[in-house]
Amino acid sequence: MSKLAYVREREIPQSAPPITEVGIIKWLRENLFSSWLNSILTVLSLYFIFILLKDFIPWAYGAHWTTGSIRECYDVNPNVACFSVLTARWKQLLFGFYPPEEYWRPTLTFCLLILSIIPVLFPRFIRYFWFSLLYPGLAIWLLWGGSIWSVAIIYIGLGLGFLFFVIVSSGLIKSASVRLLAACLFTIIFFIFLANPLAEILSSLIPIYLPYVESLKFGGFTLSLIVGVTGIVASFPLGIVLALGRQSDLPLVKMICVGFIEFIRGVPLITLLFVASVLLNYFLPPGTNFDIVLRVIIMVTLFSAAYMAEVIRGGLAGLPVGQHEASAALGLTYWQSQRLIIMPQALKISIPGIVNTFIGLFKDTTLVSIISLMDPVGLASLIRADSKWNGIYWELYIAVGLMFFIVCYGMSKYSQYLETKLKTDN
Repeated sequence: MSKLAYVREREIPQSAPPITEVGIIKWLRENLFSSWLNSILTVLSLYFIFILLKDFIPWAYGAHWTTGSIRECYDVNPNVACFSVLTARWKQLLFGFYPPEEYWRPTLTFCLLILSIIPVLFPRFIRYFWFSLLYPGLAIWLLWGGSIWSVAIIYIGLGLGFLFFVIVSSGLIKSASVRLLAACLFTIIFFIFLANPLAEILSSLIPIYLPYVESLKFGGFTLSLIVGVTGIVASFPLGIVLALGRQSDLPLVKMICVGFIEFIRGVPLITLLFVASVLLNYFLPPGTNFDIVLRVIIMVTLFSAAYMAEVIRGGLAGLPVGQHEASAALGLTYWQSQRLIIMPQALKISIPGIVNTFIGLFKDTTLVSIISLMDPVGLASLIRADSKWNGIYWELYIAVGLMFFIVCYGMSKYSQYLETKLKTDN
């Protein structure tokens, strides 16, 4: 009788996987050629990219960088880009008409901006949030100049108001609402009667000054950052307040919020900028000097806040009713419920819409060129009017577009990172 062996006596060596199941070939097969339709679309897309790049790459790669005018570019080689205009005018595109000897101030402001937003974007650095609170005043002083105490007095007043609130909370006043009202009144009285004399005294005792730069000299990408970043930071909390007000049970509050949102959304931003530039002076007392950049920032902020309110309202509407009922069952007050349960979930749902509004706001800063503020697009037109560079088109607008793309793409990538980090439905 023959002996049959059913137990393996030696291990068979592992075979290499098929070439179509590993590496770049696997990725191409799964992502670009997974079906006949995807294969056709891939081929057409590659052909379209080839059509775009076959002329652009030689045009950009052999570009001129050191010529003194567009005429010199044409004399050397008229078939390549004339990026010499960027070499000659890059400072103007970045800083506008800001005094050249003071370029270090907007540069330092931008570097500090990056440091100030890190604690806001990445929670592990939240212990440095104090710098994010100090940054706005520091940026105003660096950009506009003057005495540092004209800005520091704002922080001094707010700090004294908070200290007054802590003192009255120690048992002098029982009602929280009365304590808050008393602290607000104290702060208002300080700014009306004491802020200016105290700032003058401090300026005379400890004179710390920077040369003053008027707002009309602001321009370039610096102006876009000032308007865009300030509008983004200010419109977000205002949008939250408007969204909550629109859902309020108080008829007057709801009517005001709905009227504001619908009016702003129904008016083009260009119209609001014209109001800020021209018409607003007619409603102010004679001799009032209302800074043009501040007027633009206010209008851009209000415009963005109306759209932000609707985005956040959509997130609030997307929450199940059970979340509101659960917070009420826990005995939470309205504001505790919004802070701890409702608003965190609504904001997480609204992240794509919020970032989309931010990106749209930042790109809309180019509209300030309509009211004679020289953003990068306005400066590009001004540079093209120079006889040396008359005829330059693509080179300037490619540079301006690249500036905006870097900022907007960064916001988009951060929103994707935030969505992934906050995802809890797996």
